[in-house]
Amino acid sequence: MEENKDKPTRRGKGESETKSVSSETNDEVQLEERTADSKCDPVNDSLDTQLSGKNDKSTEGEDETISASTACSHRVMAEFTLVLTGDPNSIEIGSENFLLHHDEQTNVKQFSNKLYDLCGRQICVINMLGLPNVDKIPLNQAVHAFILLIPNGQHSSHYRSGIEWLERTFGKECLSYVMTVLTHKSDEKCESALADLKANHCFVEERYHTCRRSMMNVNEIIDILEKIDVMVSENNPQCHNLLMIEVNEDQKTQDHTPHKEETITKEKMETGSEIKLKCDPPKEHGDAEHSKKNEDGTAEHPETKPGHCESKKKTGTCEMDLSGNKQSKILTEEHKKEKLPEETEILLCRLHLQDSYQQKMSPADFLKIGPPVKQSNETCEKDLAQTFCQMSMMLDYRARYIPARQDGSEVSQPEVLPESDSIDTDDDDAFWANTEDSNQSKQAHVHPMDVQMAAFHCSDSFLKQNMITKLSQCQYALPLLVPDPVSMDIECPLWTFRKITKTWKKTQGDLKTVTMKSMPVCKAETPLVSFFRLGSLSLSKSQLMNTLINDRHSTFFHRNCPGSTKSRHLMDGVAEIAWYCPAGKPTDSFTDCVAFCNLHGDSLLIEKQREILTEKSSVIVLLLPTLKKSEKSYTVVSSLLNATKPLICLITDSDCGAIQAKPGKYKLGLKDRSQSDVSEELKQIIGKILSGPHTTFQLESLGISGIRVDENDSVCQKGKSAAMEIVKMIEGMDISKIKEKFLSCEGQLWHNWCRINKELYHLKGNIEKEKEQKKKQLMEIRQKQCDASCSELMKSFTKSLLNLPSKDKEYFLKWTQILIDGLSTDDLSSILQNYDETWSKVLDLKRKHDKSAELKEKQAELEHLSKKLQSATFGLEHIFREMGQIYEAHKSQKKQTGSRHTDWVKYPELAADVMISGYPMELMDGDAGHVPLTWISSLLQEVIKKLGDQRVFVLSVLGVQSSGKSTMLNAMFGLQFAVSAGRCTKGAYMQLLKLSEEIKNDYMFDYVLVVDTEGLHALELAGNTCLHHDNELATFVVGVGNMTLINIFGENPADMQDVLQIVVQAIMRMKKVKLSPSCVFVHQNVTDVAAVEKNMDGKRRLQEKLDKMAQLAAEEEVCDVECFSDVIAFDVQKDVKYFAQLWEGSPPMAPPNPSYSESVQELKNIILSKASNSTGILLSHFSSKIQDLWNALMNEHFVFSFKNTQEIAAYRRLEVQYSNWTWTLRSEMLKIENQLHLRIVKGQLDKIENSHLSKEMNKTYEELKKQMVFYFEDDRDKEILVQWQGQFENKIKEFHEEHIREVKRKLDEVIQQKNARKKLDNKKTEFENKLLQKSKELAHQLKDVVENEEELKEQFDSVWSYWVAELTSDIIPIKDINLEEDQFNVLEELGTEWNLIMKSREEGKYKELSEVGNYFGYITLMKYSRVGKALDFVQEKTRLKVSLLTHDDQEEIRFFINNVEQESLKAIQTKPVATQGYTSTYLQEVAKNVQKKVTEFESERKYIFKKEFTVNLLLYVFDRATSWLLQSHKTYKENNDALTYLNSKKNEYYIVFKSYCKGSSSAVVFGEMMCERLKVSAVEAVIDQTAVDLAGEMRCSLPAFNGNRLNLEKHVLTSLAEKEDFSKYKTYIQNPKKQVEAFIKEEAKKYIFTKQKEKEPKILKKNVDDINKLIKQALFEATDKVKKQEGNIDMWVKVFSSSLNNKLTLDTIFCQNFRDINNFDFLKEKLEKGLKTVTTEMSRLPLDKVMECRQTPDQILIDQLCNCCWERCPFCAAVCTNTLKDHSPDKHNVPFHRPSGVSGFHTKDTVDLVIDFCTTLVGSDRNFYPNRDSKKLVPYKQYPTAGDPLASWRITADESKLTYWKWFVCHFQKELEDSHNLKFQGKGEIPNEWKRYSKEEAIESLDEMCKQ
Repeated sequence: MEENKDKPTRRGKGESETKSVSSETNDEVQLEERTADSKCDPVNDSLDTQLSGKNDKSTEGEDETISASTACSHRVMAEFTLVLTGDPNSIEIGSENFLLHHDEQTNVKQFSNKLYDLCGRQICVINMLGLPNVDKIPLNQAVHAFILLIPNGQHSSHYRSGIEWLERTFGKECLSYVMTVLTHKSDEKCESALADLKANHCFVEERYHTCRRSMMNVNEIIDILEKIDVMVSENNPQCHNLLMIEVNEDQKTQDHTPHKEETITKEKMETGSEIKLKCDPPKEHGDAEHSKKNEDGTAEHPETKPGHCESKKKTGTCEMDLSGNKQSKILTEEHKKEKLPEETEILLCRLHLQDSYQQKMSPADFLKIGPPVKQSNETCEKDLAQTFCQMSMMLDYRARYIPARQDGSEVSQPEVLPESDSIDTDDDDAFWANTEDSNQSKQAHVHPMDVQMAAFHCSDSFLKQNMITKLSQCQYALPLLVPDPVSMDIECPLWTFRKITKTWKKTQGDLKTVTMKSMPVCKAETPLVSFFRLGSLSLSKSQLMNTLINDRHSTFFHRNCPGSTKSRHLMDGVAEIAWYCPAGKPTDSFTDCVAFCNLHGDSLLIEKQREILTEKSSVIVLLLPTLKKSEKSYTVVSSLLNATKPLICLITDSDCGAIQAKPGKYKLGLKDRSQSDVSEELKQIIGKILSGPHTTFQLESLGISGIRVDENDSVCQKGKSAAMEIVKMIEGMDISKIKEKFLSCEGQLWHNWCRINKELYHLKGNIEKEKEQKKKQLMEIRQKQCDASCSELMKSFTKSLLNLPSKDKEYFLKWTQILIDGLSTDDLSSILQNYDETWSKVLDLKRKHDKSAELKEKQAELEHLSKKLQSATFGLEHIFREMGQIYEAHKSQKKQTGSRHTDWVKYPELAADVMISGYPMELMDGDAGHVPLTWISSLLQEVIKKLGDQRVFVLSVLGVQSSGKSTMLNAMFGLQFAVSAGRCTKGAYMQLLKLSEEIKNDYMFDYVLVVDTEGLHALELAGNTCLHHDNELATFVVGVGNMTLINIFGENPADMQDVLQIVVQAIMRMKKVKLSPSCVFVHQNVTDVAAVEKNMDGKRRLQEKLDKMAQLAAEEEVCDVECFSDVIAFDVQKDVKYFAQLWEGSPPMAPPNPSYSESVQELKNIILSKASNSTGILLSHFSSKIQDLWNALMNEHFVFSFKNTQEIAAYRRLEVQYSNWTWTLRSEMLKIENQLHLRIVKGQLDKIENSHLSKEMNKTYEELKKQMVFYFEDDRDKEILVQWQGQFENKIKEFHEEHIREVKRKLDEVIQQKNARKKLDNKKTEFENKLLQKSKELAHQLKDVVENEEELKEQFDSVWSYWVAELTSDIIPIKDINLEEDQFNVLEELGTEWNLIMKSREEGKYKELSEVGNYFGYITLMKYSRVGKALDFVQEKTRLKVSLLTHDDQEEIRFFINNVEQESLKAIQTKPVATQGYTSTYLQEVAKNVQKKVTEFESERKYIFKKEFTVNLLLYVFDRATSWLLQSHKTYKENNDALTYLNSKKNEYYIVFKSYCKGSSSAVVFGEMMCERLKVSAVEAVIDQTAVDLAGEMRCSLPAFNGNRLNLEKHVLTSLAEKEDFSKYKTYIQNPKKQVEAFIKEEAKKYIFTKQKEKEPKILKKNVDDINKLIKQALFEATDKVKKQEGNIDMWVKVFSSSLNNKLTLDTIFCQNFRDINNFDFLKEKLEKGLKTVTTEMSRLPLDKVMECRQTPDQILIDQLCNCCWERCPFCAAVCTNTLKDHSPDKHNVPFHRPSGVSGFHTKDTVDLVIDFCTTLVGSDRNFYPNRDSKKLVPYKQYPTAGDPLASWRITADESKLTYWKWFVCHFQKELEDSHNLKFQGKGEIPNEWKRYSKEEAIESLDEMCKQ
């Protein structure tokens, strides 16, 4: 603080520092007097420029320096105040910086003269860069904009931390004043930063700007200011007020000087209101009554300590002006109206609740996971309220007894006792001296009840309700009448009691009949016993009351409780109430429920509360110091004595026994009496009074007592009235009838739907027909649900959810829950009572071994009561369940029904809002035992829309029924899962919990999703049903959670063993499907939990049991497991937690055991510790996981049927990336191959090494490896992808190496061909010289003779043939081959009849030999040939098609044909046809080999092939080899036939001849020859590159080619359906690869020649231009070099050729005929001219010419797309769609399974084609033989146990959504039957439902399957 330097103030011990502020001169520091409104006016905003003290000396705390251009003697008007926050490194501070030219961090405003000079506006800038400590910011500012500076590159993290700091420092309101400025270096690009920020944060683009770090650019700064202008105009108010407290060195010193005080002068402001400085509380309660007056009339207050009284916007606390001087804040009207008493405000300051009184705390503040509640000895005062709330939420009744320390003290230091100043070792006077005031300076602790009431007053109504509910569970008294801290009006917080239900057992009559009652406490009519204290007593009234209710627990807080102090501020006038609930035992204090009310304080002074309670009470108990007429209490006692109400007077100065002075009037002396004696007598008196006629009390009756009731607030009433609309509909109805009438969708209809849906996985017989019938039934049920979905109750409920404001909606939901629970409680109580009585009678009869009809009758009655008990439960969850069913029903119909009920689309959004607000949502319907997948998926999708796809850690719980799972979760996280009697959790519920900001950074997820589940061993289930249900539930719960709490109750080994076996088996299943859950065992209700030795023994036994269970489960799951730790990471020392019993004593009056709460807290810490290593799971992945788990569970064999959707989706995306990676390598290798091919042709390369190819590819390959690493490490699914990283890296490596080997092989062939034509190459020189000479001679002869070109051409043609004949006279020409004749001769040589050969050729059946549907016509039975003939005869006469070949036999023959074809082609392709020519011997070798294979095949069969088959097979093989042989022979002929070579040169020499005729010079002729040769070479290079480019273009542009293998398959099937050509389908079914290749060729042709005809010319032109540039550059280099070195034509040709850079070949030109050329510029000019013509011709190349490239675009795509897996499903022959060729260990899979009959499967010994889908079969109860020799049947559900090939396939059961193949079977039924010579009949009859599908639906179903 500043001191007046003219009059320094002397300080002394105990004295306060004073400061005089004079108002007589303007030279003194002025106090800010503007209201908040005036501060926020940007035009009239007057900057409080605190001019330094002008009393001859400048003050130290001068506010700001005014620039020279704006200096003036009066105040300067500021248009804007800007605060710079963020990273200091994001700005370069310098003299030219417009925003900041100095690096000092000033906490006051500074005028910016640079901004003034720039725009003529007064703008103040506050530098707060670096996010300074909150305590060091002395501000009382009106700020128009916070400029958050973030550096480019680190923008996301800096934005998040900056926003968090602003919100934490100045409150959430300041965020609307933030302008984000991303700064960058001059050379940096920051285009992607905005997208990043928008993707990861809630970000407003209009409030974002980019700027260079130097901030010297005028335009950038003006743009920022303009955006700020817009922001200010949009904000209301237009500025934000900052209020902080300075913590300077002086104050820090004062904090450690407890006796120093600070006096602040009170100022009278212009408003005339007096401003007080709020500070720390006084040392003792009495000190706060009046503050002493100083001599100058100012009030003296205790010293302000940091942390006790943080000044905020809405409290009248101390503030600082701009120079750091203390000043007071003017209170607004709102503040004046709600001005708290000073001592209350001080209390709230000490508890850090000063903000919360205005802005109430809500359940959301505690419904989050924060730091663990400290278990230290003492808690800091400021944390007391928070700790109290947290501990009470955890059901720890010690929340009232939190030991506290004042904020100035140290935790670890023991309190030092004060010493007297006058201690003398020889003088004992000091010991006897009066030390009453020696420790007055020590401030009293906050009273525990003040903490409770402060938290109560600072909570909103919902948090109050939660708090009171928890206090009730802790068996504490609850506030019934509460004075308002400001107005002192009395309020009854009736709302807070609404969720409390009390259960007790009433004993009545002489027979002591016990009746159980359970009801909401608000509705309970009970006697009320009220206790009043009149005057001051030494006896504790509250302590006496506790002995009446529970002598082991302090229901009412009393003076002897831990932490009690003399001073309390908020309890006087508070009336607390508690209920005594008897247990129906002889030891009960009272036979019925009794309410006790305790009015705190002296009732003489609290008249209103006393009168209210007097009116409502059944019995009044007065505690008086004495009973005399002269006492003040006389009037009160007298009036009560004359009233009709029973009265008991307890007199402290009397020792008389209990006396009844008059009827109902008792008095009892307390003097010299023990409290227990008094208590017993009091119980007897009260019991006696209550046994007679008495009035009763009901909480709801307080609403008409003339006091304020919280429920009367309008917002609460709106919610209640909306809820009452619903309740009025169902009031008085039986609960089961309510569900039947109003919630019909979730009743029998839903249960029937679930039953039928489960039956889909247990089909037998004609399964496809059954399935269609059941699906039809399911749709009919859904339609009925749609028709029944308009109940008045649901319309009213959803209308309220849709239309009510958020606060009203919250009340509406609470009221609905409360009122519905109230209705069902009565029914539950009576049913439970009857159940208990009936069960007791059954047990009695069983003990008597009575097997009479009575026992059966009682057992039937018990069963009926059990069902009634289940149907009697009715709550909010059932209404939401109904919403879910309405939604599922309507969505399944894919249209809104004709009814008016059309809001169903919004239901998931409504439920998501409710879930986010803190309500649990049903995950599994416990009544139906089913997960509504469509509803849950849509609900979670809406949650994702609202919160983003957040990471969640899923915590689930599993254990036996009624073992306290829900209670444990409620205590752990402050949740409110239903735990009341008779309301055991059914199914599973999920609730979202957010991580608090304090711990968020320590975890890799944002939320915890808690899943509470029903118990195992449910009583209502029995036998196998129970076991199956438990296994199903355990598997689901363990699978869905990242961690599962295994809750074991009690110490019964048998129960534990059952649970453990189920759990271990569930965990083992998760491991087998690659899910990795973790678990913690919680052993509840263990006696002597603190005994370490016993715990160790318990853990050892648990470990043994787990190991044993693991071995048992391993046998069932077929696993090799020795111990539990082989299944899951488990440490018995750390992963087992022992819990004491929940209750401390016997319910219903027992409080929760504090040890239980401690154990819960420890368990929570263990969970969070383990969770810190987990990344959790994305909400979207969680949604998929639920679907996968449940679908797998529907099929009994979980492991075989589990399908991890998220994993599949991630794998498919990885396949797409793999395709991209391989294409990158392939396209680069194609370029390298083309270049090397040219070099080989040019003779520059005669050998290729793998190392050379690797070196060429190295750069691309290394870059690709980096891309792969980046993908696996940065993808959002990296945790899933990591399992395949090694596999795919190896696959890319193998692809790379294999591709190098393949290219080397192809280039080696080119080298061989090059070597083979050396003979011709050697003759080329001779040919060229002679042809050139002959052309020249002929031209000279005809030069002046022939005039027109036609005649010239005739003359040239006439001599050309002569020239060629002359040149090749000694060379034998290579003839064309006649393969058809050679094939005929080979077949004849093998002994085949001529007629048979001709017949086979003419019919052409051999061409489709591998696609024949039935090969029965090709075989002859060996042993049963007569039977075969008979069959032929029968078939011929009856036309009945019969086949003795099984499907396996058919497929064996087909496989044999394909195998023979492949081997034969491989053998032929090894022959050197391209280099040495063709010979018919090659065909003879192949034919003999085929014949040998046929013989070998027949030797192992019971049949032989007819000759027709062998002939067709040979013709089939020859046909497949024909194209290769012809192409190879053509290559051989082109490379080696002189005649062919010479004819190819005819046009070139005609041009030479023509030029000579025209008299052209050698240079012209040479140029024309060169252009002709360049043209040939350039065309080849251009079309080769164009082919590669076109392939790449198609791969990017065509949807069929730019995905993975599955995507290609989908487009192939779509194309087949669109064409409806069965022959192509047939090819696809029998030889899918062939059809896929045909599809690629067709699509490529369509793209190039039709669809994208304009694309090819563009690509062609680009490549032509590239070649043109290359040639021009080569021309320039050759000409330039020859001119400089004076070279000749030989040198020019050499340089030119080498300059073509291996991209063009150039046939050698022999220069001896052109040695006369010496004008190379002329040559260059002629060549460039000719080149233009060549370029033009190339640009116009027809598409057909382009397709003559070495590797066509379609072939390149085939090589890329078909290098994948082609394995086929053993059941239906559908082809695997994995993109990798060898993808082991991943199993084969395909979503497009089909009916087996499509491939020819038929029922054994019949002609009935099989109609079943294998995906249906594996979910049915049918069996199969693995092969024809098998004798053992295998269940389809366990198909992998049949071994390979089935074991290598993953076939998951589905709902056969494959409409595609159903349509195909119906559409091509006749064609299929004809193809296979079989029928769709009998068991294979096509279901009628299939015939309804259209082609459009079929194609659409392919998309649906690809998404799965």
